Parts: sequence; structure tokens; C-alpha cells
Amino acid sequence: MIKVLFFASLRDQLGISELQLPCEANPDTNSLLDNLKAQDQHWSKALKQKQLMVAVNQTIATSNCLLQDGDEVAFFPPVTGG
Repeated sequence: MIKVLFFASLRDQLGISELQLPCEANPDTNSLLDNLKAQDQHWSKALKQKQLMVAVNQTIATSNCLLQDGDEVAFFPPVTGG
């Protein structure tokens, strides 16, 4: 299983902070994102952000990072500081 986390405005838009998904259906972060978007129009709209960031096991990852059983994947909008 892959633990998927959603942060900040993404969590608010989706109304969920985390879920568990089978690893076999999500071999990389691109596939995972595509599968999440395919759930319905609401998910597709929320996850369509151009600047969406992804982290795998608490490390910023590329969009095609390979996933393994037990990984934690987090999606979040870009953050700014000041």
C-alpha cells in the first residue's frame, strides 16, 4: 500500500487529508496522480494545478518517481515564505 497525503489548500479542496492505495496500480508518481484525477471531476480540478508539488518519503520528488510498497506520497501546492 501507498499512503497518500494532501496538504494545505489541496486538503481543503478535496476534503481529505490522507488515503491508502495499492502500490501495484500506481508504479510512479505520474500514474498515481492520473489515477487520483480519474476519480471524478472534483478531484481532477483540484489536482490539475500546474505548480503541484510532490514528495516521496518526505523528500521532494520528480513527477515520474518510482514508487514501492510502503511509500508515503504527499501532494501540496507550492509554498511561499516571507
